[in-house]
Amino acid sequence: MAGDVAREALRARVRAMPWAVRLQLRALEAGVDATQRRDGTINRFLFSLLVDRQAPANPARPDALGVRSVDVTVDASTGVRARVYFSATTPAETEAETEPSPRPVIVYFHGGGFTYFSAATRPYDALCRTICRETGAVVVSVSYRLAPEHRFPAAYDDGEATLRYIATTGLPAEIPVRADLARCFLAGDSAGANIAHHVAQRWTAAATPPPIRLAGLLLLAAYFGGVDRTESELALEGVAPIVNLRRSDFWWKAFLPEGADRNHPAAHVTGEAGPEPELPEAFPPAMVVVGGLDPLQDCGRQYAAMLRRKGKEVRVVEFPEAVHAFYFFPVLPDTGKLVAEIKAFVESIAPEPIA
Repeated sequence: MAGDVAREALRARVRAMPWAVRLQLRALEAGVDATQRRDGTINRFLFSLLVDRQAPANPARPDALGVRSVDVTVDASTGVRARVYFSATTPAETEAETEPSPRPVIVYFHGGGFTYFSAATRPYDALCRTICRETGAVVVSVSYRLAPEHRFPAAYDDGEATLRYIATTGLPAEIPVRADLARCFLAGDSAGANIAHHVAQRWTAAATPPPIRLAGLLLLAAYFGGVDRTESELALEGVAPIVNLRRSDFWWKAFLPEGADRNHPAAHVTGEAGPEPELPEAFPPAMVVVGGLDPLQDCGRQYAAMLRRKGKEVRVVEFPEAVHAFYFFPVLPDTGKLVAEIKAFVESIAPEPIA
């Protein structure tokens, strides 16, 4: 009885979201379910028709926020591309009428269970534009290779390839600002947050200091897991939108190596069912964003606890009424609060010259 009351209370909190947001979330769920085949593959053509609306880049003219974007090829051999967002001046520079200063770089990895979306997907395009404008950073949003066509470790390889591209090629010629490679942040949501963690672990373990210094991690609704279900996964099953056990299992099976379970090191990084990851000394400070109506919330808190045990600096930002992917919807007040938190975190990392 008590369990039924608690679940009904959770449902009521989810139903408190605006009806238009709930409708869009239902449409996304329907599109995901309709395109997942029984053999573990995905009908990408149908998904593009039903759900995945694409936004074009705008290299010539800025949008209403003053942001322009350019599509670049990161690696022609793998087909990995990225969309680079920039503004000629930041809000502070505009107000003070000062010359543009070197900008921090935020490399963003989109979510989608390793299996869906790209940098051009409209909600991600809009989010990266907002982050670019509010932080003043150059945002590099990565279209990494998707599973199941490209399983582990393809997405992590593509993340590293993007950092190497920035280090060796620099920003596209169309971008009239300088990048501060000593303030490079890795960011991502859901599966993209998982990618950001693993790329940071790889990059900071390099034998020789790389030309890019990772200044911080921004992990939104991080997608980690394990064979054992968390309390939040069980409590929100059939209640919260987007993430449920069936979909989550499909995504992990699509991404992990054939025959691997959710205790694989790609999924399970928090030590409850195996050794904790080795984090290099240079592993950067992290901001971990947790939604109180997201089944992945316990995974996010466990991840933050693991970082603390490793002696790493971590800040947990909680939004008690936030569902998974709440940042898709600018109408939600928590989305604006999230962007403000990202801005504050980026600004808290002082510029540091590369030796």
